[in-house]
Amino acid sequence: MKSCVYLLAGLICLFSCVPDNDLPGKQEANPDFTIIGVPDEPVKAFSTFNLSISSKSPGAIDFKSSAPDLASIVVSGKRQYRVSTKAPGKETEITLTFIQDASGLYPQVTESVSFTLLAEATNSGFTVPDENHPDLAGKKVTFTESTSRILNPERGIYRARDFGSKSSILKASEVKAERTNGHALWYIGFYLTDFMNGDISQSFLDMVQGTFDALRDGGSKCILRFAYRDYHNDTDVMDPEVSVVLRHVEQLKPLLQKNEDVIFVLQAGFVGSWGEWYYTSHFIFQPRTDADYQPRKQLTEALLGALPASRQIQLRTPQFKMRMYGLTVKDTLTAATAHNGSAISRLAGHNDCFGASADDYGTFDNEKNDRAFWKADTRYTIMGGETCGLSDYCVCSATIKDLQDYHWTYLNEDYHQGVISRWKSSNCYNDIVNILGYRLVMTDLFYSEDFAAGKECQVAMRFYNTGCAAPMNPRNASLVWVASDGSKKEFKINSDPRTWHHGYHVVNASFTPSSAKGTLYLALEDPLLPGRPEYSIALANEGVFDSSTGYNKLFEVK
Repeated sequence: MKSCVYLLAGLICLFSCVPDNDLPGKQEANPDFTIIGVPDEPVKAFSTFNLSISSKSPGAIDFKSSAPDLASIVVSGKRQYRVSTKAPGKETEITLTFIQDASGLYPQVTESVSFTLLAEATNSGFTVPDENHPDLAGKKVTFTESTSRILNPERGIYRARDFGSKSSILKASEVKAERTNGHALWYIGFYLTDFMNGDISQSFLDMVQGTFDALRDGGSKCILRFAYRDYHNDTDVMDPEVSVVLRHVEQLKPLLQKNEDVIFVLQAGFVGSWGEWYYTSHFIFQPRTDADYQPRKQLTEALLGALPASRQIQLRTPQFKMRMYGLTVKDTLTAATAHNGSAISRLAGHNDCFGASADDYGTFDNEKNDRAFWKADTRYTIMGGETCGLSDYCVCSATIKDLQDYHWTYLNEDYHQGVISRWKSSNCYNDIVNILGYRLVMTDLFYSEDFAAGKECQVAMRFYNTGCAAPMNPRNASLVWVASDGSKKEFKINSDPRTWHHGYHVVNASFTPSSAKGTLYLALEDPLLPGRPEYSIALANEGVFDSSTGYNKLFEVK
């Protein structure tokens, strides 16, 4: 009996010492590891998508990206992962690898998935389209579009400078130096902090005039704003009593009138921190009723009276114009009501948190159609501003669409640097710079076959504005005939450049040449600064603009 017990115990010991994987029928289990949510289509830059993992194994999961600088992975939940992409220089294949540790019956698993990451799309539709327009009667002259950055007045990226009572005055040499860097527009902010209880000093007014003089001598213009505080807190007074602000506007009026030529646009300013009409001490913070808006309307009316009638005033949000003047989307400007000198035609907008969020940090109240209001109204008024932070709304494709939809004319190059860097790394910054405001590209023109000295010659010019907006301030348009002996004569064109919106245009004109030989030019001069070529518009064509005269060469008769 004992021998049987010992034999049974020995057999049990023998089998218990055999490794599991040598036991008959004992094998590693399949965890059925599956990655769910891999995109079927190529993935856009600056987008996100979610992955999840299904596995029977309880083993821990690690992960890695073949290009973490372009596609990063973070855990978003239990076996849930969010993939965020950036912009590659070219289309790139990205591989994501997941490793699950061995656990119990389940072995280690390594699985990889791949997707195609697209370079950021920057095709804005702002280049001259490949369209065929039938030839017109007459001799044909064709032009070549330039892809270069064109320095033109009253548009583009700007340089910013703020001034207080102790600031050094702007110098014309600085303005000229910035022109060589591609800046013909400045943001000029004057802080009246020292005068919140009384009049602006004469020395400060002299500094304001000196700034205008430097801009004029340097060949540039400004976006102008006045404010009282360059910060915000809840304890300090952010702006003076309304009566003090109105007195300051009265003091500034002679300077605004005198320097109309170098003021591109005035931002309403004065109210609240940075003059942005939000954190205010005396103009009713977060106005709701019509009565709440009256102090701001009183200031707006004073500014309209102080500023020359040719110039516009920008309000910080569309709601200010809508509420102060009782407007809705159906009341936006039209070709018939634009540029007629009325208050409505002179009130524009600026967005200082462009592309920062769904409502651009309070710029838009999406329930009140104010986006639709600005999209329509800015066809005839000046729109510009700056960015204020990175978001999914300031990727290249979204930016370019918004620039077009809201007819942007200018942007701050200095802020926000994160956004500017994104545009540069995504290869759309130059496109953005080129399409701000107007960009006039002549395609061809036709002139009379029977051209002769002393005989009227008809000219039909065909061109595209590939920019976001038309020129916004008054501007002369004329043909200039320069005879072979150097004499010249100017012929006015009966077309207002402020109507040259984005798209295709045909402008007809005529002139009478004084000689059989000579050259015809197109001049688009600033009526307040005649003879200043820095303030004349250059066409975006190769070999056309003469920077010494401000003329664009159309054709030569030899």
